[in-house]
Amino acid sequence: MSRPRTWPAHVILTAGALVMIAPFVWQVVVSLQTLPDSLRVPPKFTPSWEWSNFPEVFRSVPLARQFVNTVLVTVAVTAGQLLLCSMAAFAFARLRFPGRGAIFMVFLAMLMVPGELFIIPRYEIMQGLGWLNTLQALIAPGVFGAFGTFLLRQFFLTLPKELDEAARLDGANPLQIYWHIMLPLVRPGLLALGLLTVMWSWSSLLWPLIVNTDPEMMTLSAGLASLRGQFQTNFPILFAGSVVASLPVIALFVFMQRQLIAGIAFTGSKG
Repeated sequence: MSRPRTWPAHVILTAGALVMIAPFVWQVVVSLQTLPDSLRVPPKFTPSWEWSNFPEVFRSVPLARQFVNTVLVTVAVTAGQLLLCSMAAFAFARLRFPGRGAIFMVFLAMLMVPGELFIIPRYEIMQGLGWLNTLQALIAPGVFGAFGTFLLRQFFLTLPKELDEAARLDGANPLQIYWHIMLPLVRPGLLALGLLTVMWSWSSLLWPLIVNTDPEMMTLSAGLASLRGQFQTNFPILFAGSVVASLPVIALFVFMQRQLIAGIAFTGSKG
């Protein structure tokens, strides 16, 4: 039996991959150009090897401080998402209480609401708490999410009910069942949610740009946005900062991509 021809699929996938990586390649090229070269028409597609653009970024904005802020916010948001979303998902999937289905539908409805609608209420809350220009204002709104609850609930639903019954017979309470039995079994889902949260939190721009105006308290995305001038932008400097900001997330994704894909695929096949 002859094997089906797979080269058309390979051609399509290769073309799609080239389209996806083209913006990053162009970003690297421009980061190594001079300002006149970056503004040429038609554009210059080769770098000028202007390595001084990278140290210039650190002189233009407090990039090192903003990098630390981004790491702290990302770690705190990811930890909060994993803990709170897993607890909520466990309750919706494994516990019986009145109104469980209705409350979960409200959670799912939150996914249909554009996040921009929450910006003004969140800003007023942060202002009332006195948290403007603080890391708390960047962390608190992101430590819980309806998507993370839905994702992990799908994993909890796949586990056999006999596990709960056996644990209760041994005298375990719901918290012990959640922490010692259920949580280790949904490790692929936790990894998938953790990686998605890291990528989302690391690249978040709109909320950090609004709630923090002090450059020392900004994240990388907001700090790089401040490099954009009113009349002219030094694109090589801006793109050099973007390359620096992108490398940690790209490295994390390359290292953990199998776990991410496996976790999402498992959710889709077992829901």
